[in-house]
Amino acid sequence: MEQSDSERVPPALGIGLIGYAFMGAAHSQGWRTAGRAFDLPLRPVLAAVAGRDPVAVRAAAARHGWAAAETDWRALIARDDVHLVDVCTPGDSHAEIAVAALEAGKHVLCEKPLANSVAEAEAMAAAAEAAAARGQIAMVGFNYRRVPALAHARRLVAEGRLGALRHVRVTYLQDWLVDPGFPLTWRLERERAGSGALGDLGAHIVDLAQYLAGEPLVGVSALTETFVRERPLLAGPRASGGRGRGPVTVDDAAVFTGRLASGALATFEASRMAPGRKNALRLEIDGEHGSLAFDLERLNELSFHDHTEPAVTAGFRRILVTEPGHPYLEGWWPPGHTLGYEHTFVHQARDLVHAVATGTAPAPSFADGLQVQRVLAAVEESAAKNAVYTPVPVLAPAPEAERARAQV
Repeated sequence: MEQSDSERVPPALGIGLIGYAFMGAAHSQGWRTAGRAFDLPLRPVLAAVAGRDPVAVRAAAARHGWAAAETDWRALIARDDVHLVDVCTPGDSHAEIAVAALEAGKHVLCEKPLANSVAEAEAMAAAAEAAAARGQIAMVGFNYRRVPALAHARRLVAEGRLGALRHVRVTYLQDWLVDPGFPLTWRLERERAGSGALGDLGAHIVDLAQYLAGEPLVGVSALTETFVRERPLLAGPRASGGRGRGPVTVDDAAVFTGRLASGALATFEASRMAPGRKNALRLEIDGEHGSLAFDLERLNELSFHDHTEPAVTAGFRRILVTEPGHPYLEGWWPPGHTLGYEHTFVHQARDLVHAVATGTAPAPSFADGLQVQRVLAAVEESAAKNAVYTPVPVLAPAPEAERARAQV
């Protein structure tokens, strides 16, 4: 008997995940759930996960639903049942893995920041451009774009509800490094992480500022600081039984101002040394006709002020972003039933599957990731010169990238 349209099973899209820790678990949740929440043109299949520790990677595969485990990322890329490679490793391996996967004919999703340097990001963007001509998709994982309230904020800005933008201010604060006894993990080593709070948190808020404004930063003035310059070593040969210490080679905090292409001003603060702030991302956008404000700790809400209303009734109003007409909400629950952090990875998987199925340019693309990397490099250059204003090179986007950026 011939299957009806509702009974047909979409073609499989085999996913291969490299890295299984915090981000690997979050991405696993996204791939595992996307096809259950949304009608997708392709069916994500969790084909294999890769990691260096054979015991740990097999445990991760069993826990998160991956069909197979590999201990060599090259073996994962070579698998015939892997069509898309998801890179969730530390930044020092992003370029090598992503370029190899693209050259092997795979689609690629790479966690942020795209790379540890502009040179690496340029190589990745070039590889993605060459792969696009072969029909491959390459996207960078700035998951906060997929918060429904922020996607709705982008829609309001694009519709002109704020008018010409005047000011964007963003802060992203955490406190997990306040204790000077916290050990020297890879995130505190420049050769592994590239930078500290700047790349870890600053990359997110730079991307959000540019995404929401719909325009790039063209220059920055910055300061960075490392408050705890040595930390205990993790157990190992250098630790001398856990008693050794090693240098912290990345920043603990970064503050910078910037100018957008239109002339609007932007201010940023990223810190992992803010006591009491667990994952506090807050932003406000001010325009000639109104303002928007958002707090990640209340991620189902968006505050909107329409300055064209009479002053006697005007003011910030709370928009509960849970209506079916809001971005991504068609896949979820009745109005008022809120979503959480993990849903951003489901939405990310949804958008990427659609891009693969239709052959359309993804957003954010590797070119977008390169633009963020250029801003981060300018921040470091400015900070090294005691906050001297530093221009950010901006490349004109390809027409298809512009169209993708305008999509919600």
